[in-house]
Amino acid sequence: MTLAGHDPSGGAGIQADIEAIASMGCHAVPVITALTVQDTRNVKDMVPLSPGLVTAQARAVLEDMTVAAIKIGLLGSAETVEAIHILLTDYPRIPVILDPILAAGGGSELTTADLIDALQTLLLPLTTVLTPNSSEARRLAPNADSLEACAMALLEQGCEFVLITGGHEPSPQVINTLYGNNRRLEVFTWERLPGDYHGSGCTLAAAIAGLVAQGREFLSAIRQAQEYTWQSLRAAYRPGKGQSIPNRLFWANRQGAAKP
Repeated sequence: MTLAGHDPSGGAGIQADIEAIASMGCHAVPVITALTVQDTRNVKDMVPLSPGLVTAQARAVLEDMTVAAIKIGLLGSAETVEAIHILLTDYPRIPVILDPILAAGGGSELTTADLIDALQTLLLPLTTVLTPNSSEARRLAPNADSLEACAMALLEQGCEFVLITGGHEPSPQVINTLYGNNRRLEVFTWERLPGDYHGSGCTLAAAIAGLVAQGREFLSAIRQAQEYTWQSLRAAYRPGKGQSIPNRLFWANRQGAAKP
C-alpha cells in the first residue's frame, strides 16, 4: 500500500510508487493523500484530501486484502498525519516505510511546523524504515550538529532503521548511510549521475516497500532498492522542461535487461 500525493507529471508521487512497487513484483494499492498542480520543474499548488477520506480509502483495502507493507509519502497536513497514526496503530504488524517529503525538488515548501511536529511525535515511533535526504534529516532533527547525530535522534524517536541519502550533499559521489540499533550499520557509495531527477526519493522508498512485501530481510531490501533506484536514474529521460524522470521500467524497455 502506498499513501502519497498525485503528481500529474507522472514523475513522483503515486505513479512513481506504483511503477517501483510493480517492478519489485508486487501489486500496488494506491491511496491518494493530496492533489497537486505540478510539472517537472516545481509544485505550484497542493490540496490535501480530507483525513477521513484518506483513511477511508486505506481501510477499504485493508479490510478486503492482505497488505504486506505500507509506504508513506506526501501527507499534506498535520490532521492527515494524526489520522494515519490511528490507522497504523490498528495494523501494528505491517512494516512502514516513510519518505518524509517536506519540500518539492524545485524548492516549493510542502510542509508546516505543525506537520513536522506531527511526523516527529506520531509517525516516527511507528516507522520501520525512514528514508530522508540530508535536508529532511536536518529538519526532522534540528538540534543535531551532524547527519550522524540526526540519525541517532531519529532512531531515538522510534524508527527501526534510518537511511539518510546524500544526493543533496556536495560530495563527488552520492553517499547513503544506513543506521539502526543505535549505530551506523552500512555506508553505500554510488556514482553521482549528471542532472536533477524528479521522483528519486519516491522510487527508493517504494522499492524498499515492495521488496519488504516480498519477504526480503530489511538490510537486503534496502541494498537492492538503492541499486534499482540508481539504475532507474541512469536510464532517466527528460519529457518536460525541468528535471529528468527516472525510468523505473528500464528492465522492461532494454533488450536483454533482467528484471530486478
